[in-house]
This record gives sequence, structure tokens and C-alpha cells, in this order.
Amino acid sequence: MRRSKLPEWFVLLLPAFIILAAVVLIPLVLSFYSSFTAYRLTRPDSINNWIGFRNYVRLFEDAGFWWAFGRTVFLLTIALNLEMLLGLGLALLVNKVTWGQRGLRTIMMFPMMFSPVLVGFQFKFIFNDNIGLMNNALQSLGLTDQAIPWLVDGGLAMFSIIFAEVWMSTSVFAILILAGLFAVPQDPLEAAKVDGCTPWQTFRHITLPFIMPFIYIALAIRSLDVARAYDIVKIMTNGGPANRTELIWTQLARTGYVDAKMGLANAMGYISIFLAIFFTVYFFRKLNASRQILGMAD
Repeated sequence: MRRSKLPEWFVLLLPAFIILAAVVLIPLVLSFYSSFTAYRLTRPDSINNWIGFRNYVRLFEDAGFWWAFGRTVFLLTIALNLEMLLGLGLALLVNKVTWGQRGLRTIMMFPMMFSPVLVGFQFKFIFNDNIGLMNNALQSLGLTDQAIPWLVDGGLAMFSIIFAEVWMSTSVFAILILAGLFAVPQDPLEAAKVDGCTPWQTFRHITLPFIMPFIYIALAIRSLDVARAYDIVKIMTNGGPANRTELIWTQLARTGYVDAKMGLANAMGYISIFLAIFFTVYFFRKLNASRQILGMAD
């Protein structure tokens, strides 16, 4: 009998399939399965203790989890909007520069090159209530006569985290929006100028619709990052004070690795994944709608 040979493309891709299965698929299936068990790190055999949806029901009844969920959505909403507005303004300013624009684009990318852990340590020092640069600057300018507890007060601690997130990732929006500005055709802009349109009218009706797809791409990318924010929060506040800055992923890490309740932590992780998927789908629908508007305009 003549043995059939495997297709060459399958043989070439087989190592990649094996690596993906070992690194991604198997851990994903195992973690999803364990979210339906009473798995504890201190008792490995407990992964066989099937409890169904009890972990998910427990989370839905847990007020602490919903507070962390709400703070995650709050951080995501405020950070994304601030990054979008600041990135848009920065891109518009850089687009107007006629000399040294390449250097400005390089400098603009510096914050996104830093590790979130490094950014967390950096802003933990900046907002330190005793030796922090922020308090020293405010006191030197005479704006306050006492140290402000940036990382100790609950509201100020969340503001500090948002500030660090915005500083680190505004450049993502600025770079993508700047790429969109470079792609805007010049003919409609020149026609608007001839027709006597104001700069605001030109931006509102011509430039903005053309760059909206780039904005939605940036929103989709950043929504995935912010929805699983962990590093900066862990370094700056560790979820404190009194869990006032606890987010889903910091609570997940504490539940899984401190309390050793890995089954419950995996259930928490899949709920947060659904949150990230929701925002991603929403922004991609907005992206497709903006592309259809451009197609109709063409």
C-alpha cells in the first residue's frame, strides 16, 4: 500500500502548532477547568474536586469583587479618555512641526518603552508623601504647607495610578493618531480652505472622520492593557489603602497566590477576560462603522 504523505504546509507549521498548544491551549483549558473546582495551591489533589459554578456564584455574591470590578471599569474609562484626548492634542501639535519632527516622534515614544514595573517604582517615588518630588515641588512653590498623602488617601491613590497610566501610554494614541494624520488626503483639506471653512470645521468634518479608525484601533489595544492592569497598581499601592485601589487582577493575584484559592482566582480571571472582550468588540464595531462612513464619503 502507498502511504499518504502529510501536506508540506502542515509539516512546516506543526512545530508552531505544538508550541502554541503547550504554551497557550493546554494552560487555557486547564485554568478554565480549574475554575469549576475547589483547587487550592496547598492541596494539588483538590483540582479533582468538581464544584460546578460555585466559584462564579460566590464571586457574583461578593461585594469586594464587584468593587474591584467597578474600579477596573472606572480606571479603564478615565484612562482611555484622557489618553485619547492628550494623544490627539499631542499628535496635532507634532503634525504642525516642520523642523525636527523625527526627533519629536522619537522622544514622544520614550514613555511607552519603559516597563510598567519601572513606571510604578518611578511614580511611587514621585508621589511619596515624605520625599516625593510632587510634594517637594508643591511646597517649594508655596501651594501647600504640608505633605499630601498621595498614596495613602484612597481617592488620591487612584488619581496617582491614573496619572502614571496616562503618562506611560498616551504616546500609544499619539503615534497611531499621527499615522492617521499622515494618511489624510490633502485634496479635501485644500478644498475646505478654498470654500472658506474655519480650522475647526475642517478638523471636525474632514480630519477627524479620517483619523477615527486609528483612534479606535488605539482604544482597542489599550482597553486590553488597562483591563488587566496589575504591575503599576501592585508597585504603587498594592491595592491599598484598605483595598481602595484594588483592581480585578490585583485581587486575582492575592486570591490565587496569597490565599492559595486558585480555582476561585481562575474564575475571577475569566470574568475579567469577558470584560476585556466586551470593550474590544465594542471598539472594533466602532472601527467598522467609521470605515463604512469613510467608504460612503468616498
